[in-house]
Amino acid sequence: MIEIEYIVKDNNGIERFRTQDKKAADAYDRMLENAQRLAQLLRTDAVLPTLSEADMEELTIYLARNASTVERILKGKAIETHSTPMADSEST
Repeated sequence: MIEIEYIVKDNNGIERFRTQDKKAADAYDRMLENAQRLAQLLRTDAVLPTLSEADMEELTIYLARNASTVERILKGKAIETHSTPMADSEST
């Protein structure tokens, strides 16, 4: 039997996620890309200039992982508390 496993790595080549589900791997890859874009925005605008790289990564991954909730907040809508992902859902 052939098994296919997808491995998502960050720009530094560090494995961040491993799965047999291509859609899950693609979604996680998009989330990491969005987190990198958020970090670039925050660095470019010098928001939180004293924040460590590790904390910046944690913050932007959290925001990207919770993009739908963040979007609702920015649109002035109430937060859906039942749809917030667990912070420990990353499998590394």
